[in-house]
Amino acid sequence: MAIRKKSTKSPPVLSHEFVLQNHADIVSCVAMVFLLGLMFEITAKASIIFVTLQYNVTLPATEQATESASLYCYDIKDLATVFFYMLVAIIIHAIIQEYVLDKINRRMHFSKTKHSKFNESGQLSAFYLFACVWGTFILISENYISDPTILWRAYPHNLMTFQVKFFYISQLAYWFHAFPELYFQKTKKEDIPRQLVYIGLYLFHIAGAYLLNLNHLGLVLLVLHYFVEFLFHISRLFYFSDEKYQKGFSLWAVLFVLGRLLTLILSVLTVGFGLARAENQKLDFSTGNFNVLAVRIAVLASICITQAFMMWKFINFQLRRWREHSTFQAPPVRRKLPVTKGSRFSRKGTENGVNGAVTSNGADSPRNRKEKST
Repeated sequence: MAIRKKSTKSPPVLSHEFVLQNHADIVSCVAMVFLLGLMFEITAKASIIFVTLQYNVTLPATEQATESASLYCYDIKDLATVFFYMLVAIIIHAIIQEYVLDKINRRMHFSKTKHSKFNESGQLSAFYLFACVWGTFILISENYISDPTILWRAYPHNLMTFQVKFFYISQLAYWFHAFPELYFQKTKKEDIPRQLVYIGLYLFHIAGAYLLNLNHLGLVLLVLHYFVEFLFHISRLFYFSDEKYQKGFSLWAVLFVLGRLLTLILSVLTVGFGLARAENQKLDFSTGNFNVLAVRIAVLASICITQAFMMWKFINFQLRRWREHSTFQAPPVRRKLPVTKGSRFSRKGTENGVNGAVTSNGADSPRNRKEKST
């Protein structure tokens, strides 16, 4: 009687790529649940917290403003709005990756290292461009550029227009979406600490400006910083297509230093001089007034430390590029040959051949041909 052997094959296991390829579909289904909830009266009250901005305040018309103004403040329900738009950011991230970046990667045939860096720069350049244009439009419409004193005048800025609050909600949502993207994009373990540091710095400063009612100053500094970062990532995209392209990095290096100086000047001017001379310098959570000495020192210290950290990373980056450029252009060192007795005859030998060996040209010289004919 034949004995059947037990099969040693393991059951099929879903690959990591198969599990991740539908993450955008899952996230879009979750976002659709909140949108469909607006259609029914029972779930509309819960869904509207996630989809629309909360804490609307209507100011009555005055002599200066003939129409009533609709402004917004912040509170705990903003976390639900940030969560919903974080899902939207994940969907947009997947669309850009699939329909734009992946197609370019297939044509360019990048290596694994360049592939990950190209995806990172492609996503960030699209975000920085959109946020920079949007922020500039807000600065112009709110007259921040024409009147710089608006950065500290009439503090606390606890009431925001719709576009200012929506800008901050979208910024927080985008940088919160970067955490699950580390898993979705299969980021290397050695790159995760670097990613976590700059994501944490963005969230710390954006949330700090939002919660401390420094949204005017935060908006100006974000637009300035995003413009410089956009130039860096767009230059890196051109560099991947043509490694001889270096002009963008040179322009970025100049604007990076100027951006750090402008950030420090605007921060010191607003917090160190503007808010320090304000009449109301009492801590009041009900009105959102945080204009006290301890908070001002903490704000300036965090900004200065961050700028110093960025300058330190910038100097290391420039030194590394300078070393790579110098080693690439350095001529090869020629080793000197030792002098021997036969070296005296090497010059004579080279007239007829190479290293003293007679060639056919030397043997067939006119003098030799004449001697043969005689």
